[in-house]
Amino acid sequence: MTRLLLFSDLHLDSAFAWMAGDQDASRGRRQALRVTLHRIVDRAVELKVDALLCGGDLYEHDRFTPNTADFLKSEFERLQPVRVYIAPGNHDWYGPQSLYRSVEWSDNVHVFSESRLRPVEIDDGLTLWGAAHTSPANTPGLLDNFRVDRGGVNLALFHGSERGWFTEQGEGKALHAPFDAGQIVRSGIDHAFLGHCHHPKEDPHFTYPGNPAPLSFGEDGERGIVLASVHGDARVRRERFRVPGNEAHDIDVDISGCANQQDIRGRVEETIGDLAGVARVTLKGELEPNADVQVRDLQSLSFGPDLLACQFRIGDIHSGYDFEAIKNEPTVRGRFVTKVMAKDLPEEEKRRILDTGLRALDGWSDLEVL
Repeated sequence: MTRLLLFSDLHLDSAFAWMAGDQDASRGRRQALRVTLHRIVDRAVELKVDALLCGGDLYEHDRFTPNTADFLKSEFERLQPVRVYIAPGNHDWYGPQSLYRSVEWSDNVHVFSESRLRPVEIDDGLTLWGAAHTSPANTPGLLDNFRVDRGGVNLALFHGSERGWFTEQGEGKALHAPFDAGQIVRSGIDHAFLGHCHHPKEDPHFTYPGNPAPLSFGEDGERGIVLASVHGDARVRRERFRVPGNEAHDIDVDISGCANQQDIRGRVEETIGDLAGVARVTLKGELEPNADVQVRDLQSLSFGPDLLACQFRIGDIHSGYDFEAIKNEPTVRGRFVTKVMAKDLPEEEKRRILDTGLRALDGWSDLEVL
């Protein structure tokens, strides 16, 4: 039995533009990606694997630095004699200016460099077929017109798009090196280890590990790294492991009843607790009518040392005006509410108009609820 540890789509040196110009948070998140790789290597040692496989997009071609090259060389070198096999993707494509060509790798590292599947024997009767993207786009299907030329167990490692899975996920990602699941069987490949899809997927004939550290909010599923135990009869047993400390949390915070900024700050801090990674907080609920808070006021909140960044956004927020009671007032406010409530408008729009108008009548210069 051969034990292989698979990961892909780490995207070292990502820009993290969604962090809205917070340079410290962006740098912290990039450093967290390096910590992720360090932990992957640690886990490879701990699990006593025979090889570490990378399915591409290890780094960002347009942003890598000499320091990134030194870091990767050092991490993979400390795995010796465990072998490392890398199949470059569309973000870390293999070309004249590639990081892969600038490093004098240790003997245990093998980087596939051709845009066609090439074999390496990783154990008696076990062949790994790997390929590289040699440009950032337009890589054709690597399984098109391909057929293994030997017996034993044949595995594949490449960065590509299984058409059925990508259509199901609706990721909106370009189909780089596209293929159909049936091509794996027809080609004589027993199992394909893949990169490019950030959603994890286990099929009888292929495995997408998903990116080990989420790059944006909304990336769900049991992503991480995959330990594949390959038996002599081509059976593949898979076990998933999460890489801790690199979560992207999507959290709803109910701020109903909050009357001021301090109330909301306290509610947020209670909810976030000791989270690690990054968080996006969506504020929801019914505020007291006189609440005077702004989302930007919350950006100054300090959190635990493991939370690198926190973003805030407005969800379903409204003020706690009692419209029925106000409608019965013999006042301008009462006449205003009566007229608006009589309009044939969607309830959400009607409530927004009432909230804004009542704040104006109450003398607020800031007419938004938040």
